[in-house]
Amino acid sequence: MNVIDMRCRPAYLHDFFGATPGTAANETARWLNRRVGTRGDDEHYARSRTHEGFLAEITDAGLSQAVVVGRHTPAQHLPNDHIHQIVRSDQRLVGVGAVDPELLGAATLAEVDRIVNDLGLAGVNLEPGFGAPARHPDDRVFYPIYERLSELGVPAFLMSGPTTPDQRYNDPAPLARVAADFPQLRLVAYHGYWPNVQQLLGVAFRHENVFLVPDMYLFLPGSELLVDAANGFLSEQLLFGSSYPFRPIRQSIEDARRLGFRDSVLDKFFHDNASRLLARA
Repeated sequence: MNVIDMRCRPAYLHDFFGATPGTAANETARWLNRRVGTRGDDEHYARSRTHEGFLAEITDAGLSQAVVVGRHTPAQHLPNDHIHQIVRSDQRLVGVGAVDPELLGAATLAEVDRIVNDLGLAGVNLEPGFGAPARHPDDRVFYPIYERLSELGVPAFLMSGPTTPDQRYNDPAPLARVAADFPQLRLVAYHGYWPNVQQLLGVAFRHENVFLVPDMYLFLPGSELLVDAANGFLSEQLLFGSSYPFRPIRQSIEDARRLGFRDSVLDKFFHDNASRLLARA
């Protein structure tokens, strides 16, 4: 089975991902692995502290592609040039850039253009609830970005989940306004707004341009709703992600296969939906 991992980062990318053994940040990475159901070594990601080790992880898991996601928030910046440098090394790697309009100001749209046209990355990641100030995705500060991404024909990736500093911003309802205002723009919900799964399913039911990548939260309580939906109306809107290094890639593939997806849905979930999403419109 071909598998595209929609959220897969090497440990060496940042201390938050476990880049430096013996640090408090590495202990947090180990803690998160335990919380999301990693079996065995909760420092399984140690090999990906080097680029060669990361590629070996991808090979051993049998991935056809792995999506390396950038980040731009006041607390953590994974520069777009760094993401580009990583993914250009292997054709199996796909990059997603990131912008924070509060931090970039008037340079935001120019950076969006550079991410897509110059660096060749597959889309742009936004984290409204992690900004300063925290915002919802339907805040008008993001609308020029959505408009430009719609023109460029690449997706907007939006991350929110239980690690959002203020849980009031882990609310999928504002995403519905964006989906309605930009019906041609593909909107990808990383972390699937867990634990607000049912509410997000309501948004995705109404708006076919909303795609869900629950990644590591697929394996926590509430996943049965996502599986039921994928076996019905959501079959072309749910995508696989391991959230590596916070969960082993191979274990995540094996665990997902046991969740109860219909055979007719598995190829869509693991590969076809992602392939279609990543193709430039």
